[in-house]
Amino acid sequence: MGLGRPGLAQYLATFVDMSKKVIVEYSRYPVAFVALFVQVFLIILLLMMSVFVFSAPGTEGADVRVFAGMMAYGFVTNIFLSFTLWEVGWSVREEQVRGTLESLYLSPTNQFSNLLSRVFAVLLWTAIMCAAGLGLVSGIVGGLPATNLLLGLGLLGLNISGFLGLGFLFAGVTIKLKETAQILVSFLQFFFFIFSAQFFPFAVLPKPVLDYVSRFLPVSYAVDLFRTTLLGIPPELLPNDLALEYAIVIGFGVLSPVLGYLGYKRIERKARLEGTLGEY
Repeated sequence: MGLGRPGLAQYLATFVDMSKKVIVEYSRYPVAFVALFVQVFLIILLLMMSVFVFSAPGTEGADVRVFAGMMAYGFVTNIFLSFTLWEVGWSVREEQVRGTLESLYLSPTNQFSNLLSRVFAVLLWTAIMCAAGLGLVSGIVGGLPATNLLLGLGLLGLNISGFLGLGFLFAGVTIKLKETAQILVSFLQFFFFIFSAQFFPFAVLPKPVLDYVSRFLPVSYAVDLFRTTLLGIPPELLPNDLALEYAIVIGFGVLSPVLGYLGYKRIERKARLEGTLGEY
C-alpha cells in the first residue's frame, strides 16, 4: 500500500528521500565539503601555472586561452566522471560497511531511483564547483572561449548520462569486489585521465596509443566533442566525420546508463542468490 506500490509516485519519493539522505550526510562533514571545494581550485591553479610554464615566449593571448580552455574543459569532464564513479559505485560499498544495504533491498523502494539519487546531490555541487573554477580560469587568462555554449551544455548532459552508466556498472563491481574496488576506481580515474586526454590535446599522445586505445574509448569522443565545441575548433579524433563523432557521443549518453544498469542488476542478483549482498 502507499509507497509500497510500484509506480511513478514511489520512484519519485524514493529519489527525493534518498537525495535528502545524501545531502544530510554531506552537511555533517562541513570541513570535508569545504576541503573538496578548495582542492578543486588548487588543481585548477596548478593547471593554469602549467599553461604559462609550457607556453613559448611571445605566445599570443588567444593561443593561451585555447590551450587553457583545452585543459579546463577537459577537467570538467574529469571531475564529473570521477565523482560519478565514487558517489554511485563506492557509496554502495559504504552502505555495506554500515550494514544498511540489505535493509534498502528489503524495502519496496525502486533500486534505479536509489542508485540515481546517490549522485544527484554531488552532481549539483560539482556543477557549482566547475562553474566557479571556469570563472577563475577565465579571469586568469583573460576570458575562455565559449562558442556554441548551449550545444556544449547539451553535450555535457550526454557525457554525464554516459558517465552514470559507468557508475552503475561500477556499483555492481563494488558489490563483488568490496574493498578492492577502491583500487579499481583509482585506476579508472588515471586510465581515462591519460588515454582520454582529459587535460591535454589528443595530438600529444603517441600515435599507437591514440589509434589503438583512445579511439576505442567512448569517453574520448565525449571529451573531444565537448571541449572542441566550446573552443570553436574542429574535433581531434574525427575531424572529417563530425556526424559519426556526434553519433558516438549520443549513443554513449543513451546506451551507457541502460547497459550499465543492466550490468548492475545482473551482478546484484547473483550476489542476492549467493547471500553476499550485505556481506562486509
